[in-house]
Amino acid sequence: MSDKPQRHEITMKRVLCDLPGSDATVVRRDVRYDSNDTGESTLDIYYPAGADREAPLPAIVFVAAFRDVGVPLTLGCRFKEMEMVVSWARLIAAAGVAAVAYTTREPAADVRRAIAFVQRDARALGIRSDRIGIWAASGSGPVALSALMGDADADIRCAVLLYPYLLDLGGSHAVAEAAKQYGFANACAGRSMDDLQRDVPLLIVRAGRDHFAGLNSALDEFVAGALARNMPLTVVNDPTAPHAFDLFRDGEETRDRIRQILDFVRVHLAGSSPA
Repeated sequence: MSDKPQRHEITMKRVLCDLPGSDATVVRRDVRYDSNDTGESTLDIYYPAGADREAPLPAIVFVAAFRDVGVPLTLGCRFKEMEMVVSWARLIAAAGVAAVAYTTREPAADVRRAIAFVQRDARALGIRSDRIGIWAASGSGPVALSALMGDADADIRCAVLLYPYLLDLGGSHAVAEAAKQYGFANACAGRSMDDLQRDVPLLIVRAGRDHFAGLNSALDEFVAGALARNMPLTVVNDPTAPHAFDLFRDGEETRDRIRQILDFVRVHLAGSSPA
């Protein structure tokens, strides 16, 4: 009998879209980005098939919000091993942008450590240090925002946020309550819109039929605050989309949203027009 933990069914869900070349991406696995007395933290890097390693690529870093090093794996695998992350990373790579997914023991600190490592060792990794973006979904939203705070010391070119929890604003406690219930790191607790960098382009994809209590109300407050501050913000509202629509709603509407996300990444990181 195997000693490996049984994986939760959510970890087997793949993004409901494909691109030519996504299955041929090249993966460099288990690159150490940090270590301490409790062990090593590692990351995987996905490259487009046939990429010229002498020509550095822009990169997207997938943000993790749950501890998966040195703790029981409640989902049966680490964040970077989830099929959602693997399939999205392959899509990003097929679109011409490297994708990075990492393990974490301290989500709020490790997102900064992972980004700093990628930027510091960019040449050896085949990545452009000045063309790094971040990607987050659902409960990883607050950790992603923490990397966009003025004190984060990270040079982020853009951020993709899918049906995300974000900030508690206007006296709301929805994000804090969800973090307590579901166990994700509320890395922006006590922070405000004024703490955010104002020049990083954001793409927020809103699921109009999201069933998680307080998520869309917190998201809407964030959008209003970002617009009031004239931040570079793109909002895509899909009125019929459920939470995690990219994994659960098969159809052309979902593929359209995914293409919009990939176009945003290409424009802001690769400097190319939408395909």
